[in-house]
Amino acid sequence: MTNAKMGVDTMKSDGAAPFARKESLHEFKSDEFPERAQQMVEVCEFIKEKDFIPLARIDGEVRWFYEQLGIVDVFFKANTVRKIAEIIVALFAAKSLSWVKHNNKMLDVELQQETESGCIMICNSQPGVSIAHGPEFEKVIDTKYLGHATKQYRVETYRSRGVVSQDNAVQLRCYFVEECQFEHGAAVGPTETDMARISSRNFLEKATPNTLAVYEEVIRKAVKASGPVVELKAFPGTDEKRLVIAYRRNSGHFFSAMSHLYHFYDLYSSRKYVEQFANGLTVMSLYLRQVPGSTKPPISNSIYQICKEVSLLHVLPYSPIHQLFMSGELSVQEVTYAHAAWKFAEHFLNRLGADYVALQDILDADNEMHTALLAKIKKRLRQDTFSSDYIKQVILSFPDLVRVMYANFAGVHAVTPTRGLQKKTLSSTRISDFVHLTEQDIRERCTRTVSNQNELMIWESFLTFNGAILKTNFFRPRKVAISFRLTPSILPTSEYPATPFGVFFILGYEFRGFHVRFQDVARGGIRVIRSANREVYTRNVQSLFDENYNLANTQNRKNKDIPEGGSKGTILLNWHSQDKVEVAFQKYVDALLDLLLVDGSSSSSSSNAIADGSSNGNGNTNAGGEQLDVAIKDLYGQPEILFLGPDEGTADFMNWASAHARARGASFWKAFTTGKSAQFGGIPHDTYGMTTRSVHQYVLGILRRIGVAEELISKFQTGGPDGDLGSNEIKISRDQTRGIVDGSGVLYDPAGIDRAELLRLAEQRLMVSEFDVAKLGARGFRVLIGDKGVELPDGTVVENGMKFRNEFHLNPLAAATLFVPCGGRPEAVHLNNVHQLMDEHGEPRFKYIVEGANLFFTQQARLVLEKKGVVLFKDASANKGGVTSSSLEVYAALSWKDAGFTEHMCVHDGVIPPFYQRYVEDVQRIIERNAALESDCIWREFEKCGGSKPRCLISDQLSLKIVQLQTELSGSTLYANEALRRVVLADYTPPALMEKLGLEEICANVPEPYLRAIFGAFLASRFIYEHGLDYSPFAFFDFLQPFIERANENRSAAAAKA
Repeated sequence: MTNAKMGVDTMKSDGAAPFARKESLHEFKSDEFPERAQQMVEVCEFIKEKDFIPLARIDGEVRWFYEQLGIVDVFFKANTVRKIAEIIVALFAAKSLSWVKHNNKMLDVELQQETESGCIMICNSQPGVSIAHGPEFEKVIDTKYLGHATKQYRVETYRSRGVVSQDNAVQLRCYFVEECQFEHGAAVGPTETDMARISSRNFLEKATPNTLAVYEEVIRKAVKASGPVVELKAFPGTDEKRLVIAYRRNSGHFFSAMSHLYHFYDLYSSRKYVEQFANGLTVMSLYLRQVPGSTKPPISNSIYQICKEVSLLHVLPYSPIHQLFMSGELSVQEVTYAHAAWKFAEHFLNRLGADYVALQDILDADNEMHTALLAKIKKRLRQDTFSSDYIKQVILSFPDLVRVMYANFAGVHAVTPTRGLQKKTLSSTRISDFVHLTEQDIRERCTRTVSNQNELMIWESFLTFNGAILKTNFFRPRKVAISFRLTPSILPTSEYPATPFGVFFILGYEFRGFHVRFQDVARGGIRVIRSANREVYTRNVQSLFDENYNLANTQNRKNKDIPEGGSKGTILLNWHSQDKVEVAFQKYVDALLDLLLVDGSSSSSSSNAIADGSSNGNGNTNAGGEQLDVAIKDLYGQPEILFLGPDEGTADFMNWASAHARARGASFWKAFTTGKSAQFGGIPHDTYGMTTRSVHQYVLGILRRIGVAEELISKFQTGGPDGDLGSNEIKISRDQTRGIVDGSGVLYDPAGIDRAELLRLAEQRLMVSEFDVAKLGARGFRVLIGDKGVELPDGTVVENGMKFRNEFHLNPLAAATLFVPCGGRPEAVHLNNVHQLMDEHGEPRFKYIVEGANLFFTQQARLVLEKKGVVLFKDASANKGGVTSSSLEVYAALSWKDAGFTEHMCVHDGVIPPFYQRYVEDVQRIIERNAALESDCIWREFEKCGGSKPRCLISDQLSLKIVQLQTELSGSTLYANEALRRVVLADYTPPALMEKLGLEEICANVPEPYLRAIFGAFLASRFIYEHGLDYSPFAFFDFLQPFIERANENRSAAAAKA
């Protein structure tokens, strides 16, 4: 009897019998079952006893099952006589049913047996065909086994060599799933590559030396990569290809999706293996051949396209649009494009229209009622006109239009490799069918095809999407998420008055996100947004881009003192991935780097190789020098650098992002992220209280103006002792804090919360849930988010602790002289609830507000409060200490070369370098000086106008003036005056850095665009802080004279010395 492992089906088109493979091509050692013949006899006897099959047919049916189908020995070894008999009887019944139905060509087999450690599945299988309404065993394997949360499994699947019968040319596919048994388990780290430690016992017992070597090679590449690693092996003398893919376990549909992918190209698998390893990697090994008689391009061409498209299956979650791929109507590229355009339309489809703009022009922006009405109309239009589900249904209804739109997109951005792999593929053929169409042709086709104007607007948004893309990593095989650099000109000024400099749109399996920046040189934090439930997730989707835009715009105003403009990034976790914060952040960053490193030379996010028999080991090219990865087509045409910082949910990942940028060959890696740990050269904001130093300067400025000691004022605070701002606000202040709201609940004491206990929590970064309630006064209380039916000292009953926490800043008990929000969601106070900050007499419950948290108040709410007499300093002015610290961290990283940076800016084994300590102290002084300068300027401008202009508007106008003047100065001829430039740069540079490196070294290392930005930012901020909003045309000339005089003195001194 021929062993099935040596006789895997090759589907010869002439109907000849399958041939036996060489032992060297085996994936696993032969698992022979010597008792197979005896078992076959026992199965015959068992079936005869049951009398389900005519006696004359039993021997033939059993022998056919054992000898003609080519089922592997492992199946017979793993099953009992009874179970095998049941399967044979079931197959006979299926054949009989097809005969009764007069349909001998159709045979439905669906057998599934659960075992203690996995399962066995058998179904009919037509080579190269995905059966949409079949048993879908591969989906079951994906979700139930390969996607299991705590267990790992291995899968072996084989196609039978023979057919069911002479009348039924149907083959069977068998799946064997068993749980992995690991020796070391949790002790194995994610970068471990020792096969003896990471492999299951099952795998080690069965794998051949060749298989171990192949798997070890691909695993060594995969542990260094963020995305799938693909290795392609070809066998001499046959057109069969072996595809080996290693990837991190995070895509629950990947195994089944791969079948759909190669079926699309008329390929089929004779056998497939999936191994899960203890280090978190999965390796899939596929043996592929072309379906006989296929009219599609040969496997030698299509296999290349499959290698490129593997990442497309891995980067996005399964969605209903994938139905068009599974049915074969659209390719994986077309479906992935449709998914991206769908998400783009959700955010950018112009849903307001001309009527809204006309109404906006008619209504009075200063009228609170008008503003509230307009905001309500805007929100409703955005939610109701084009829902996500409606857009999806339109896409599903017109797959031909998807093909047209994709061809329009690919015709611009698809890059053909320069050598070796310019082969005709099905993908290129499909594109060529439509690539000649002009935009006007496409619009006319859409108009003829769709049913109504709303459907037409959706397809027009696809064209808008195509036209907005300046570069994308869509066609780069090595990617872990899909990223697009968009032109900001697509944003209507009626909704987004300030046009950003650049917009990035990123889609991943676990998330979607944006990055918005308002200057070429810009910096800002990356924020992760979680959703407590599906309703919250839907709201977060609807507000995502607006929140990102507003945060970046606020950051731009806040960055008035520094060379970087404002930027912000957001990562909204998909509903099914709320626990995938770290992996989502890593993919987001890697996809951004794809668009910053556009030549492809620095890509290491994943690895692909095409090889004839073996890989050359570098994962990039084969022995013939064929390049699989491709450069990105860059329509922007200018180098771009982003500076990223920490924000909600990402503070712990800054080290990784910097190291990853370095691993990918980015020259700017040291400055790529701020907020790194001190070991990586970062200046932690929370450790040194950088943001709080700025906020507190505004508090001290108020106290100086009113002549009251800090110890005598009461304060209310959102953001607790566990957070950066909250803990440092507690540590730096000396007031009587009445109330604190944090993630765990509400802490309140009208007599003042015990400061010693608060300091204990702040030092240990604990929530108010850890507060010793014995230290509360008689009227004090603590309500946690999980509490129900709690009675307060005044007799009020709190039914729901979560609701009480969320709304406590609006509660009448939340009253004090000073309010310092140090945490909370954006727009916690808005036009519709700001009246709740008033007492029963209509007077504000807070006299002074200094915003530590970003966007806690809407601008309309600020205006209402200031109109009521509240002294309010908004976020863009008050909390800029953190951005100043981060900017100076970037400056130091750019100034030092790698070796010096490591020696002087990195803390080793807890030992702080002397330079680092001095530099941090310089940064703290600069933060306090800048905050004091702006605070005094706002006070002066408010007094100058007699209080007719709110401070929040003064703050905005100061920011705009500084940013505008900075842009003009950075590009002016003043920068060409070397002596003047040196004076300005020397004044800006912290003394410690100036003394250690000197200006010559600094200017040699820092990129010129950054130096220009420093020049403009320093002069602009100092001039506006000194002269305010209204000044004569000659004021700047007078302001500049001291700088020019010093420049001349320096020039004369240098000449005399020479």
